[in-house]
Amino acid sequence: MTTAPPQATSHTSRVAGYLLALAAGATWGTTGPLSTGLYRLMPATSIGFWRVLMGTVCLALWGLVFRRELFRVDGRGWLLVGVGGGFLVALFEIAYQFAIAGVGVAGAAALLYTAPVLVAVLARVLLNEALTVTRLLLALVVMAGVALTVTGGSNAGAEAARLGIGAGIAGGLLSALSYAGTTLMARFAVPRYGAVRVLFLEALGGIVILGMVLTLSGHAPTPPPSAAAWEGVAGLTAGSVLAANILFFAAVKRIEAAPAAVAATIEPVVGTLLALVMFNQRLSALGSLGLCMVVGGVATGYLNEAKHGEH
Repeated sequence: MTTAPPQATSHTSRVAGYLLALAAGATWGTTGPLSTGLYRLMPATSIGFWRVLMGTVCLALWGLVFRRELFRVDGRGWLLVGVGGGFLVALFEIAYQFAIAGVGVAGAAALLYTAPVLVAVLARVLLNEALTVTRLLLALVVMAGVALTVTGGSNAGAEAARLGIGAGIAGGLLSALSYAGTTLMARFAVPRYGAVRVLFLEALGGIVILGMVLTLSGHAPTPPPSAAAWEGVAGLTAGSVLAANILFFAAVKRIEAAPAAVAATIEPVVGTLLALVMFNQRLSALGSLGLCMVVGGVATGYLNEAKHGEH
């Protein structure tokens, strides 16, 4: 029995990493179409609550059976990840549902992908990272692509949510802001507490905050009203809450975060194609160009960061 040379093992691991990241992005891409299918069955504000609750319960049960240390966290971890991260999760879950219902799957995904632009700006302010000319130019490309995608798309299938384009744009920008905040927090928290523990603390904090905010605002989350609704929420939980995150964490164990994120930009493409097939949501020629600009701009930015990170 021969041993594979180190180069072959490394190459195999990197290929596996890219495939895992692609799978994560494709799984995240199911969020919009599955949510759209649920709008006729339950309120948009309840969808995020129940998918996070089910995900939290699954993680807690897994921790009780296989990894009790999941629950052992210091006070700073509870405050930063449980409360701070939980707030960001709660904001994302509500905002992204409004985005999908208001501007369609493609528009919501395009707005969400302004997050790397926000990360670049916030990282300059908070972490003193460089804000280069290249980053600024790519930011402009992404912003222009978002504008084209939102104005060139439709939200067929989401009419039952009764949300307009204004609410959709606001929801999309808030979801991007929360996603950017989660990314910045993860840079600090994951090396200290581990990816699965951070995911669990964020989900736990998010479900508590979501329940409080929705109840106090008069939109207390209602249970899925039918078997079909439960199946839809379970699909969202299994896919975008659990599987996608687990796949992405497995990817970044094998390859750097930057190229993993490049592969995950398949998300809006998958989401748009599924919405086209399932709900006849459409993009005009300019809308399609805009989506390509968003994906291309984000991917180019991440590739640029990976190139600099290798030196």
